[in-house]
Amino acid sequence: MCFYKEMKKIFAKVFGIVEICSMMSLQHPPISLRSPEPADVDFLFQLENDHRLWHVTQTLVPFSRFDLESYILSTDKNNPFVAKQVRLMIEFEENGNAETIGAIDLFDLDALNRRAGIGIVIAEEKRGRGFAGIALSLCTGYAFDDLNLHQLFCNVEHDNLQSLELFINQGFDKIGLKRDWNWRNGKWEDEFLLQKINNTKLLFKNKK
Repeated sequence: MCFYKEMKKIFAKVFGIVEICSMMSLQHPPISLRSPEPADVDFLFQLENDHRLWHVTQTLVPFSRFDLESYILSTDKNNPFVAKQVRLMIEFEENGNAETIGAIDLFDLDALNRRAGIGIVIAEEKRGRGFAGIALSLCTGYAFDDLNLHQLFCNVEHDNLQSLELFINQGFDKIGLKRDWNWRNGKWEDEFLLQKINNTKLLFKNKK
């Protein structure tokens, strides 16, 4: 057990693991990102059970409120490289009132290769106002600067022009097309793979 604890400390130091506290806040007014709270269960319940998104998220069965509450209360989610994911809630503030309008996820976190997937969803009534771009920029900065990731990737269906524009405007490059990747409405749909490399700094710097 002691050996395990020591290895865990070394692993955390080498890969720059950052624990997310419940008060974590990333902000660029009027948008901020924060960790999920128990009060978010109803919002997440509607989001996760939106059948229109299941073919993208690979969801096969509905989520229960218990599933979502268990995730929110899980201690593993405070260590991204244990949970292998990070979920952040997107808040919009106007006239002193904060409203949760979406969520942004880092998934398939790979500590060895320092990469993760990223996905975002905004409530329909709040789309088209630039909020997704702000949230994506904040989360990318968190992934590169705090989690010390080298790259992010995302998957966008070929006809989702709004999402393609969003990611490309944030510096993601199309690097491939996955043909017949998703089964949707009785037919196969292609999906683009996009990637953004963190070229701003090196993990280790030579000391003189």
